[in-house]
Amino acid sequence: MPELPEVETVRRTLLPLIKGKTIKKVVLWYPKIVENPPEEFIAALKGEQIETIDREAKFLEFRLSNHLTLVSHLRMEGKYRLTVPQEAKDKHDHVEFIFTDGTALRYNDVRKFGRMQLVATGSEKSSTGIGKLGPDALTPGFTAAGFVRALAKKHKNIKNTLLDQTVVSGLGNIYVDEVLWRAKIHPLSLADKIPVSRVKKLHKQIQEILQEAISLGGTTVHSYLDANGHAGGFQAKLQVYGHSGEECPRCGHKFAKIKVNGRGTTFCPHCQKEYL
Repeated sequence: MPELPEVETVRRTLLPLIKGKTIKKVVLWYPKIVENPPEEFIAALKGEQIETIDREAKFLEFRLSNHLTLVSHLRMEGKYRLTVPQEAKDKHDHVEFIFTDGTALRYNDVRKFGRMQLVATGSEKSSTGIGKLGPDALTPGFTAAGFVRALAKKHKNIKNTLLDQTVVSGLGNIYVDEVLWRAKIHPLSLADKIPVSRVKKLHKQIQEILQEAISLGGTTVHSYLDANGHAGGFQAKLQVYGHSGEECPRCGHKFAKIKVNGRGTTFCPHCQKEYL
């Protein structure tokens, strides 16, 4: 699943390709991608101009004229690419936005899990899944003090706590494994038992790793590509995710892999301390 760095990279690469373009027509090959009634979605977008693209955690927000916002979640394998309407349809192309300049934006999704929802600008938190999120990990709202207070109220393991998006939003399986390794915290540690000093270290590592990943265009482990069709580069920097059975570069002990709430979790049982 694209996590915060991948979604931010898509935003940055897609914006210069479509900013200022006006939608002439929308084609829904798979209407279930859209949360709105299909006919209303198509009619409302005709004539809309794309002003900018914002991001909230793993959600893209296409800001349109007339105070409308298209909220898009890529889920597991969603991708956007700029093309022309005449290009043959790929079997995994599900939505097409045809622009007045003769180009087209296509949404491709192998698993069809991604979702789009057209809402009034300003209503995103009340009408979409954005309203359930904790602070975005790279915004000023994600403070060390607030993070300490939030974890003190969570009597469950830190891996699940970071994945549930209510304490901090934007992290997925890859980056949670990485930040816990860097902060030397065992994934099964109870969130409310982790010392304040260690929580502050974790807070710092979350922000540093996400920024590092963005600088390298995200992480491509399976199928992630940016809007230009380029893979990310941070996978070469991963220290723990995907390295089960290998030696920990910090202490030399072998990484272990377990399941935490069904998610594969790699960690070092020697240098990642468990707080219970």
